Formats: sequence, C-alpha cells, structure tokens
Amino acid sequence: MQSNYKRLGDYIKEVNIRNRDLNNYPLLGVSIKKVLMPSIANIIGTDMSTYKLIKKNQFAYGPVTSRNGDKISIALAEKYENALLSQAYTVFEVVDKNELHPEYLMMWFKRAEFDRYARFMSHGSAREIFSWAEMCDTLLPIPSPEKQLEIVSEYKIIQNRIQLNNQLINKLEETAQAIYKQWFVDFEFPDENGLPYKSNGGEMVYDKNESSLLPKEWKIKSISNIIDVRDGTHDSPVPVKIGFPLVTSTHLKSYSISINETYNISLEDFININKRSRVEKHDILFSMIGTVGLTSYVLYDEVNFAIKNVALFRTSKLKGIGEYVLFFLKSEYMKLYLSSNPKGSTQNYVTLNFLREMPIVLPHTHILNNFEKVAAKIIKKIHLRFKENDVLSRIENLILAKMTKIEMEEVAY
Repeated sequence: MQSNYKRLGDYIKEVNIRNRDLNNYPLLGVSIKKVLMPSIANIIGTDMSTYKLIKKNQFAYGPVTSRNGDKISIALAEKYENALLSQAYTVFEVVDKNELHPEYLMMWFKRAEFDRYARFMSHGSAREIFSWAEMCDTLLPIPSPEKQLEIVSEYKIIQNRIQLNNQLINKLEETAQAIYKQWFVDFEFPDENGLPYKSNGGEMVYDKNESSLLPKEWKIKSISNIIDVRDGTHDSPVPVKIGFPLVTSTHLKSYSISINETYNISLEDFININKRSRVEKHDILFSMIGTVGLTSYVLYDEVNFAIKNVALFRTSKLKGIGEYVLFFLKSEYMKLYLSSNPKGSTQNYVTLNFLREMPIVLPHTHILNNFEKVAAKIIKKIHLRFKENDVLSRIENLILAKMTKIEMEEVAY
C-alpha cells in the first residue's frame, strides 16, 4: 500500500504574499475544528502590511501543535475569495488541481490519523512544531482525479445534509424562543378564550419588590425556590481506559452530549460524584466555566455519566417545568443576567449561589402545562435532527477512514 502513496510536497507549494497594499480584507484565524473563522485579535495600531494573504482554495495551518491538544489547526479557504492571516500561519496551495483536488486533500487533513501523525512528527523543546518540511514529507494516497471527485461528492452529500439539519434546528429554536418571549416576557399567552392575555384586557398587577407589572397571581422568585439546583464535581478524577464518561462544560450540546469526546472515570469516582449530582432524563445541564451558559436538555432514557464544572437543574422531579426552565436559560434575559456576573478575571465562571439566586417568573401551573405541550413537540423535532446528525457524523468519519482502503482496492486490480 505504501508504495502507492505519494509525497505531498510534490503536489503543493508554500505561498507567502504579504498585505503590502493594505487591503481591507477580513482577518481570519484557523480553529482546531479545521475551519477559518473571524479573528478576535485586537489589531488597533497594528502594521497590517506584514499580515499574510490567503485566497480561495488555498490552505493555512498553524505549525505550533503543542497548544492544541490532539488537533492540528488546518483549514481550506472555501467561503472567502481573499482574506488576511497572522504571520504565524503557513499558507500553501495545490500546484495542479487536475492532479490533486483541494477538497480531497482537506478531507485527508480532517482524518484523526493525520492529527496523530502531525503530533508525532512535531519537534521542539519549548514548543512543538509541525514544520513545512514535515508537511511536505507527508505521504498519502492520491487516486485518479475522477475518483477524488467521487469521494468528495459522497462526503459533501453528508455535509450538506448536516448543514440542512442545523438550519432546521436553528429555525425550531427560534420558534420556541419566540413563543417563550410571547408568553412569559410580553405576557401574551393564550387566555381562557384563546386570545393574547395582556392585549385583551388581562389583569396586570404591580410587583413592588421587582418594580414590574405581572399577570395577576404570577410571582417572581429565586430559581432555587422552584427547583433544586446542584453542581457536579470540580475535581479531576484520574482517567481510566474502561469506565463511565465524565462530561464537562465543553461537551454540552443543546439536546445531546458529546460522550465520545470525554474521558472515562472509575466506578468509585462515578458513584462519589453521583451521590449529590446524579443526572436524570429531563434534567438541564448548564456550563459554569469557560463558555458560560451552554445549555443541554437531557433526553436520554438511561444517563450513565458524571458531570464536572456543570450546573444541574433538577427539572426531572417536577412535571411541566423542564421546558419552561430550558427556554428561560436560553433567553435574552439570561444573557443579561450572566453579564452582571463579576466573577472571572482570566476565565469566565459562575458560582452555584449566583445561579441559585437568579430571579425567575413563576406563572400559573396551567400556563406551564400548556407551554410544555407546545414546547415538547418542538424539542422532539430538534432532538430527532440532532440524532440524525450524530448518525451522519459517523458516516462522515467512515468515509474519511476508508480513503486508504479505496486506494488499496484500486492497486489490487
């Protein structure tokens, strides 16, 4: 098989063009997710003439690998015709696109095996670097141009389906948030006649403590007066090869958990953490550190993971409250509340008491039950899209994994 592999350096060349004309192109960075994204660097007073230019179908990668964990930051410019990059990145392009298709090459870079190879081949004492010479010495199978395009096409069908699902998820999320705002912010929930409450004469009462108008008999309370709010461990149990997943803030998705990206802990550690923070179906998980506010609604029938640096809202114990609390935590009000948090000089975080004390409107039970019926249908549709994306992601990885086997099959003939 190796005899049919080609040296990548015979198909690519480095590009080192600086922004001497001071073009006002977007400034990008390369993420470990292998995409180009807008840079958040402060460039006020910076000499932009030294920054590198990157054009569509060119690649960029960060040679320093020691700060990225197991990933190498590399991406293909697909959405931008022209952009700027920091001088720290290496820019390169395919010499002849009729011999090596850029999208096919990017698929190879997305393989976990390439990340492992790049990390293994990185050198340096203070920081490890995957040099341009090492990049050029990379070996990979390069089938016929027709076969490359066939593989790329197969891969893009899956990617497009995932993208479509994500668009549908966003629309469903927006719909749920619009309903939440209409009912619990604008107080236009359906009255006994099915008409919007406030605009059709629904009685509003002034709350002296909160200096606000609320529907009659509604109250504002600290969320811990309504539901139990706990947190997971803040320790770092020793990883084991076979055990129970430890879910952290970085593993939270809206309606699923990135279980495959966690590390495992022993049964003893799992039991100790779960003594006070056992997660159950219909509980809500909330990121307390880093990207504070990531929210995940647990829809698993069996929950066999522990949590670290994650707040646990025990909505599973109260019927009809889960959907309401979920969209409250995702609301604009919650963003404002989090922005008032004084904690975290170098890294954002919130304390458990801060979350327990946050005020929340407590509506009538029958209004909560009605919202549950509406929101549960939307959540079910979102969850199905997430599950489909999980399957599609596995297919994506299978396509990437079989890139070497396709070449082997061709050689066998």
